[in-house]
Amino acid sequence: MIVVYHSDNKITRVISERNETLSFNKNNTIASGLIELAIQFPFSKIVWCNENYEQYLNLEFIADFFHHNKMMISYNPNEVNFLGQKIGYVDESPFIKINKDVSYPTWQMSSSVGVVHAAILLEINDKIKADNNFDYYLSSIAKVCMPLGLLCYSEPKLLLENEIHLISKPSNLILFRFVKQHYRTRWIFLLFLNFMIYEFKFPLLALLYSFTFKNRNNNNISLDSIKVNSSLKVINSGTIDVIIPTIGRKEYLYDVLKDLSQQTHLPKNVIIVEQNPLIGSVSELDYLTSEDWPFIIKHTFTHQAGACNARNVALNQVESEWVFLNDDDNRFDINLIGNVFKNIEQYGILVLSASYLQRKEKLVNKIISQSGNFGSGNSFLKSELLKEVSFSKSLEFGYGEDTDFGLQLRNKGADVLYFPKISILHLKAPMGGFRIKPTFPWDGESIQPKPSPTIMVLKSKNQNLEQINGFKTILFFKYYKLQNVKNPLKYFVKFKKEWKQSIYWANELISKS
Repeated sequence: MIVVYHSDNKITRVISERNETLSFNKNNTIASGLIELAIQFPFSKIVWCNENYEQYLNLEFIADFFHHNKMMISYNPNEVNFLGQKIGYVDESPFIKINKDVSYPTWQMSSSVGVVHAAILLEINDKIKADNNFDYYLSSIAKVCMPLGLLCYSEPKLLLENEIHLISKPSNLILFRFVKQHYRTRWIFLLFLNFMIYEFKFPLLALLYSFTFKNRNNNNISLDSIKVNSSLKVINSGTIDVIIPTIGRKEYLYDVLKDLSQQTHLPKNVIIVEQNPLIGSVSELDYLTSEDWPFIIKHTFTHQAGACNARNVALNQVESEWVFLNDDDNRFDINLIGNVFKNIEQYGILVLSASYLQRKEKLVNKIISQSGNFGSGNSFLKSELLKEVSFSKSLEFGYGEDTDFGLQLRNKGADVLYFPKISILHLKAPMGGFRIKPTFPWDGESIQPKPSPTIMVLKSKNQNLEQINGFKTILFFKYYKLQNVKNPLKYFVKFKKEWKQSIYWANELISKS
C-alpha cells in the first residue's frame, strides 16, 4: 500500500506500507504522480488523502474492505460533491444522489480520500488524460471505467471521523466540460436548456468552452485482464429460498418448479404466493401436493391482488441464508443457482442480478458491472437485508417497484451487480402483467396526471430536484408527440396542470402507504 498526501493540487508526501518516505517529482500533477507510483509499484494499492484528513485516514479499513483489485473507492465528507447537484439535469441514474452514511455505488469520486489499485491506473495510462484538477481526473476514471467493470463506491469508513468540511464551489465550466467528455453531445444542450428553464441562467461561455474538449468514452480501455478474487467471506451455509408470486399461470409455474427441482444446487424452500381476487375462488395449483418435490413448498393463497403485497408476504417467510426473487414465467438451466453462488463468492457481494432477456432479444451489455437497475424476477440477495427493505405499497399496480427495492438496498449499503452470463429467460407469458386491470383514484379526474403518480413517487423518494426537473424537460418534449394538443402554448399549460396533478396524487399515495 502506497499513501499519497496532497494539498493545493500538489503531492506533499508519499509514504510506503513500511512507513518509509518515498521520493516523488514535485513538479508533477497529483494525477501524474499516481501514474508514476503505479509504474513503480504495479502490485500495490494507491491511496490518496488530502492533508486536512491525514489524522483521520483509516488505513486498517482499507486493508480489510479493499477486497479485490477491480475497485475504486473514495469519500467526500462535504455535503456538495465536486460537480454539484446540477449534474442531475442530465443523469437520472442512482449514482447521483449519494447516501453518504453507507457504502454507496457512484462514479463521483473525491480527492479528499480514496484508493485504487495500481493495475487500474496502468490500464488507463495514456488513455485518460492526467488532468491538473485531481477531482476531475478521479471522477473521469470512474465514469469511463464503471461500465467496463470497475466497481466504484463512496465509502464513509475511509475516515475515522468526517467532521472537517472543506468549502468548494462547483463550477459551470467544469460541469459542461464533464458532460461533453462523458455523455453524448446532445446532453450539453439539454443541460443549457435546464439552466435557462429552472434557474433563469444562460451559461453560454460554459457551453462554448465545452466544445474544445473531446469525448473520452471512445477509447480502447479494457479491464478484462484484471481478475476478481474477493477476500471477503459472504457465504456460510449456502442455503437459499425461492419466492414466486403468481396469478393465473398454472402451466408456466409448473415449468419453473421443474427447473428448480433439477438444480445442481437445490433450494431449501420454494415460497409461492398465489393470488386470485375472485371471491370464492380456490387454488388451482394441485401439483404442489400431488407431486413430490426435492424442496419444501410453502404455499399461500390470497384474494388480495398485487405483486408488491405478494412478494412481501413471501419475503416474510424466508428462512435460508440467501433468497432468489423469481417469477412465474421464467426458465433457466440446471446450473443457475450453482453459478450464482460461484460468482457471489468470487466478487464478495450481497446482491446479484442475472440477465433477463425475452425470446429473440440479444445480449448487449456483456460486462459484469454495477447496475442502475434491479429486477424482482432475476435477482439474488442475502436474506439479512430483508430486515430493512420491502416492496413499497405506494407503488402497487404501478411501475417502478423493482427499481425502488433496488434503491432501498443501495441505501442500506448493498450494491447491485449485474452478471450478463448468468441468464434467466423471461417468457412474458400470455395473460401477463397484472392480469386484473386495476383502478386508481385518479381515473375519473378530468385532468389526468402525467407522469403516472407511481413514477412520481419513485422519483420524489430517490432523486434530487435537478434529476426530477431534467426528467420533466425530457417528458415535456416526448409527450408532445403522443397527445393531441399541438398548439405549443396550450400544450404547455396542459402539461403544467398534469404534472401538478401527478405530484398531488403521488403525495396521496405516499401518505397512505
